[in-house]
Amino acid sequence: MRYRAAAPDTLLRRELDMLVAVFHRSSGITHLLASPAPEILEVLAGELLDRDALLARLGEAFELGDGGADALAARLDELVAAGLVEAEPIGAA
Repeated sequence: MRYRAAAPDTLLRRELDMLVAVFHRSSGITHLLASPAPEILEVLAGELLDRDALLARLGEAFELGDGGADALAARLDELVAAGLVEAEPIGAA
């Protein structure tokens, strides 16, 4: 699968101390996100990346604790279910 954040015009983001509030205009729902979810959205903004490329970019851009590919897969599944990230099969146009 490849992933990208929902369209920037559908997300309104506000920093709240240790959390980030993201209002998803399409659903009308506000999500409170803890690290690394906001960082994932930031890296996926305007990008279409597979899990390995996303993990590499996150490692370059942010100091994220040990979690590995399994933890990233779990966060991606949550973000996709919330509508904040879109997933498409590799090879889809």
